Amino acid sequence: IEIKVAQGAKPGEGGQLPGFKVTGFIARMRHATPGVGLISPPPHHDIYSIEDLAQLIYDLKQINPDARVTVKLVAASGIGAVAAGVAKAKADVILISGHNGGTGASAMGSIKHAGMPWEMGLAEAHQVLSLNGLRNHVRLRTDGGIRTGRDVVIAALLGAEEYGIGTASLIAVGCLMVRQCHSNTCPVGVCVQDERLRALFTGTADKVVNLFTFIAEETREVLASLGLRSLDEAVGRTDLLRQVSRGSSHLDDLDLNPLLVRVSGQLNPQRGPETARNPVPDTLDALIVRDAAPLLDRGEKMQLTYSVRNTQRAIGTRTSSHIVRRFGDRLPDGQLTLALRGSVGQSMAAWGMKGLRIELDGEANDYVGKGLSGAHLIIRPTTWQPGQAIVGNTALYGATSGALLAAGVAGERFAVRNSGAMAVVEGVGAHGCEYMTGGTVVVLGRVGWNFGAGMSGGEAFILQDQPDLEAHLNAEGVMAVPVHGEAGTRLSGLVERHARETGSPLARRLLESWPESQTRFVQVLPREAAKAHARKRA
Repeated sequence: IEIKVAQGAKPGEGGQLPGFKVTGFIARMRHATPGVGLISPPPHHDIYSIEDLAQLIYDLKQINPDARVTVKLVAASGIGAVAAGVAKAKADVILISGHNGGTGASAMGSIKHAGMPWEMGLAEAHQVLSLNGLRNHVRLRTDGGIRTGRDVVIAALLGAEEYGIGTASLIAVGCLMVRQCHSNTCPVGVCVQDERLRALFTGTADKVVNLFTFIAEETREVLASLGLRSLDEAVGRTDLLRQVSRGSSHLDDLDLNPLLVRVSGQLNPQRGPETARNPVPDTLDALIVRDAAPLLDRGEKMQLTYSVRNTQRAIGTRTSSHIVRRFGDRLPDGQLTLALRGSVGQSMAAWGMKGLRIELDGEANDYVGKGLSGAHLIIRPTTWQPGQAIVGNTALYGATSGALLAAGVAGERFAVRNSGAMAVVEGVGAHGCEYMTGGTVVVLGRVGWNFGAGMSGGEAFILQDQPDLEAHLNAEGVMAVPVHGEAGTRLSGLVERHARETGSPLARRLLESWPESQTRFVQVLPREAAKAHARKRA
């Protein structure tokens, strides 16, 4: 699993898939709306520090206990310090990406003027990791313009154990570097959704096999010329590199010696581990999986009760891994119910799977329901106070299905990139429903500023309890309309379910005077989706 923090060809920039390339198939795969453009923002909204990254790595290793986790960084001055933090966060591989790769979909200004050579970033990362005793905890990979066996050996000598060859592979299967990847007009059919152009594609797997066969052969020849028997022996051997003269003393004004520094005085420098994976501590799920044996073995319906504390993270995640491996998405909703009491740590029910239901009496930290995949989450406070916080930041980030009912206020970045989950909360912080592409969110209270930025699908209902609501909505991305007809029926059903499941006094008061309460709500819809529907009707 690769966490792509940035791309070497366009560091600090995100990507965008134009609406005319979002076909029905792509929309279905990405849980989006056909014909509406998709934005991949530059930052990951659940990563704002090394601690956040460590939490994501922990979560990924809970949901998939077999996978290696790679973190992709870009070559930059100071990358060594970042790489040291990533190694401490229990990543298995660090990828240093150079400026020379990427596709033609990148902006031309970025392709020509942004980024740094992978050699500079790789050398610094290898040196800093070695200085801090971290080099043998993580493997280094590099990419960004590696095309030949000579490039591979140089990467090994600078400290890399793994190598990515992307652009050269693409050219081997027929890419002509026309750089029209974003326009759906590739003349050789490499990256288009136009079936007429796709028919022109002549690439085969054999062509890629031939490329790598020749690269491997050249790598063997270069290693032999250096007196080395394998790439493993070449890792970190910067003593075998020297700076090539440009032919004249007045031209040789660039000192590359800092790239060739040997941190270790030993003949064989430090290398990454032979074991594929850095383990992370177990969570409460180690006990849950044992207790839930009747469910996992025979599919029996069960309820388990636990007291929890905020040091217990990713509760329900490893259990979801077992559920999906054993049953896929075939379990009925609520087949396994976890009744929890207390304060839950970060990432409760991350990637929570269909069939899992968690009822929490207490409160939860950040990342509740991250990547939610069908689980149902009910969160109730132990004491009722108006406007109390009950869920932390970045809840429902990237959720695809399932439900979250929380009788309290959620933090910032609620339901970012939600593409199918349903949620009812009683207030959210800034950046709510950002980049949302599907699903339904009901907010029975105030919303923070920038609500709905980049929202391209789904819907939100907001109780107008704040006079400046319009100012908090991202006017470029969304519009607010009165709640009428079938939308009102959906809203009343969700509020009724919220009252029934959580016992929320606020939801009950709204239902007691429902016809009047409905007039206090607005429905927030993405402008792009509304335009796409209008074009479809026309």
